[in-house]
Amino acid sequence: MSNTPVSEMTYEQAMAELELVVGKLENAQVALDDSIKLYERGAELKKRCEEMLKQAEEKVALITLGGDGAPDGLKPVEG
Repeated sequence: MSNTPVSEMTYEQAMAELELVVGKLENAQVALDDSIKLYERGAELKKRCEEMLKQAEEKVALITLGGDGAPDGLKPVEG
């Protein structure tokens, strides 16, 4: 596993490590204490991936399309 802080990982890095964590937990050949640490790391990684997906969805939602169906800009963020 990586020593990179979860908050600094790209989506791809976090997802790849999350897959490793899940694989180790499913293997069930990990000591209880290590399983708990893996679970906690997995929860952090899952949260990071969800946050990054939400940000991407919000960016996509802001894209506006012209009459020809091609992207022609961004609509302003309301808030």
